[in-house]
Amino acid sequence: MMSAPTPSVDGWWTVAVALAVLVGALGALAIFAASLLVLYPLVLRPHLAAELVRLSGPSVVHALPPQQVMTTFLSNIYGEGAADQAFVAGMLGGEGLELHGGDLTISTHTTVTLELRAVDYETYELVSTINYSFKENAQDYRFVIFATCDPLLRDSFALACSLPLYEAWFVPDQSLFDTSVSEMLTSVNIGIRYTDRRGKRYEVDPSKVELTEVAYRDWPDFLRFFREPLGMMPRQDPKDYMRTLRIFECDLGELTHVDHTVDSIESLSLHSKMLERVDDGFCFWQPPYPCYVESIHFKVADFAMDDDSWLFCVVPFTFRSGIVTSGWTPTERLGDLCVRSWLLPGHGVALLWKPAGTASRQTRAT
Repeated sequence: MMSAPTPSVDGWWTVAVALAVLVGALGALAIFAASLLVLYPLVLRPHLAAELVRLSGPSVVHALPPQQVMTTFLSNIYGEGAADQAFVAGMLGGEGLELHGGDLTISTHTTVTLELRAVDYETYELVSTINYSFKENAQDYRFVIFATCDPLLRDSFALACSLPLYEAWFVPDQSLFDTSVSEMLTSVNIGIRYTDRRGKRYEVDPSKVELTEVAYRDWPDFLRFFREPLGMMPRQDPKDYMRTLRIFECDLGELTHVDHTVDSIESLSLHSKMLERVDDGFCFWQPPYPCYVESIHFKVADFAMDDDSWLFCVVPFTFRSGIVTSGWTPTERLGDLCVRSWLLPGHGVALLWKPAGTASRQTRAT
């Protein structure tokens, strides 16, 4: 009977060397893993994240709705808050739920002319002509005008409006509201440059339009805060605003008088006038959506009654603090205001006035 072979000394030595090599490899792997755990959050992760953002960031951003991109950005920078929704809507020019900003209204070239015409010693007409050129064609043929004497509503239209093309009229004096709105309705002239469904361009010179008043029961179709809570604003009841809000709409397709359909609006010109109180001492213009404003032109030669004399002061409230104004200026020296800046809802330019002498119009009238 044969006995089992006994391992030689050389065999044991070979096994010992193999085990030592294995233990060394495992130790090196452990050291490498520990180093990786230390270095990854400090060095590797920021570098990898930066490379991913550099390579795929723009593609990811373009693939997301503008509202999601802007909301995420603001929450990371400023923190989350109920007021973010209004800020996002004002910055974007709409809800921003469609890819590539299809539901946003942004004017990349805007000019404004404000003219003051005396009616009597107590009232004047504010005549405005505003030209918008849109970044992306507005995909709608309807135009809406919101007229109000309620400051809360005035400051909520940018967030609440469900349509891309609209204008807001604000009458500070509620006692003058209905009279002023009636005068505005007869003065509205609109011109458009548009495309039909085949992409062919057309242009219509400014002309008078017929505005249809929207019944208060249909207001929720135009303003979201009549349907649901909106930002920090609870849901509103249209009946509470029947004396301070009126809504009008028109079909821009009726301006064409041709046999094709208006598909999108490239630019829009709006001319209107409203009745205001002289004793208000100011008038102002604010953009309804983001607008790059080239200039604002003031016409005040017809503001004086008889031998009245007035001083005017232009006060911009915009991003740029370097917009040059010249303090209180007599009528003949009041010129254009060169803006050349983006204005968002809430920004604007005010024109203030005061008598050049000691007597006011009210004193002269009595």
